[in-house]
Amino acid sequence: MPDTDLLTLQVDHMGILQRRYEQVLEEQGYDSLLISSGAAPLRYGDDQAWHFQGYGPFLHWTGLTGFEHAWLLIRKGHKPVLSLHQPVDFWHASLELAQEPWLAELEVRFSESQSTPEVPGAGRLAVIGDPRLLAGVPGEHNPGALCAALDETRVHKTAYEIACLAQANKVAVAGHRAARDAFLAGASEFEVSLAYQRATQQREADAPYHSIIGVNEHAGTLHYQYYDTAAPAKSRSLLIDAGVRYRGYCSDVTRTTAGVGEGRFAALVQGLEQWQFRLCDMVAPGVDYLDIHRKTHLGIAALLGSAGLVNGLSDEDMVTEGVTRAFFPHGIGHFLGVQVHDVAGKPVPAPADAPFLRLMRTLEPGMVVTIEPGLYFIPSLLEPVLSGPLERHINRSRIDELQGCGGIRIEDNVVVTDSGHRNLTREAEV
Repeated sequence: MPDTDLLTLQVDHMGILQRRYEQVLEEQGYDSLLISSGAAPLRYGDDQAWHFQGYGPFLHWTGLTGFEHAWLLIRKGHKPVLSLHQPVDFWHASLELAQEPWLAELEVRFSESQSTPEVPGAGRLAVIGDPRLLAGVPGEHNPGALCAALDETRVHKTAYEIACLAQANKVAVAGHRAARDAFLAGASEFEVSLAYQRATQQREADAPYHSIIGVNEHAGTLHYQYYDTAAPAKSRSLLIDAGVRYRGYCSDVTRTTAGVGEGRFAALVQGLEQWQFRLCDMVAPGVDYLDIHRKTHLGIAALLGSAGLVNGLSDEDMVTEGVTRAFFPHGIGHFLGVQVHDVAGKPVPAPADAPFLRLMRTLEPGMVVTIEPGLYFIPSLLEPVLSGPLERHINRSRIDELQGCGGIRIEDNVVVTDSGHRNLTREAEV
């Protein structure tokens, strides 16, 4: 059972959402909103379904990740109506709804049927969710302007949401410690995954995303998705990007560990972490997130120079000439919430020099972002630099030495506060 303070915050959260949603509905000209929780589709040509975790707006209100065929009705001046599907089923267990104070803010109904609940007197009704499940449901389905406005309600987190994200970080940090210890003891990628799951007490299917666990050169594949069951003859590096879902809310944490005897790589890890601290310190109201991304490249350039990987180029020239992009190809981070890459991050497209950046906004209090610089040795990205006009500035032998370590990424989850920031991940490490 969560602590009393968290449950009180959740009641406050419900009131805040009611006001935000009522305002959006009025501005968009709707009287009612029906939100589908969704349902896992069957795999093509099979009778097995994909694992289910719920639709973002439904989770924003309820945090109920496992309830399929559920609905939430929002109307101005009325309690929200939560309709939960509870079949009589001897094949599968039915989820039980924990009796917590926030339920008093709703009218809760149960149904054995998967059908949409009736909405008498709905007026102009909008319905949002997976289009597959909305066929035949009355109302306007997924109207674009309304959905965009609802996404905005998730940009500024409530105190309850931040508390959930903090707990998700606390549990994830315990998992990362266990994963590091397993790696240093000689574990395989699969065994590292088991150590993480054991420490977090979370099935991988219930995690907010598939854990990225790369040993040695696998750490250089940004979203490496396989787990070797046998440990390599020499474990040189571990990159683990893994999170936890708590009451619907996600953590997204990455750590890199150098193997025993990997002094040069360990120095790079330490250098990148020191730069990551400085990037986190940039998080504050009024800061353009793009500026943090661009500042990252200058730090990567400084690290490349100090490590002797690139010589004879200024930090600015390394950035301008695209050298840093070869070592750091992705964006510095994204919004975080009930989705790992939470919504409303890109009201405008990313610029040409940051095509993969997922967040293009000026930071404001209540936003939660990730800060995740990386430095990788990816052959397909480095080869054009190594064979181009800047080849003489690149220390190929040193890159060849480090290529077997794959790469480095260090990621924290950071809240923008009224006066600066709060690092949920580092808090959890204390």
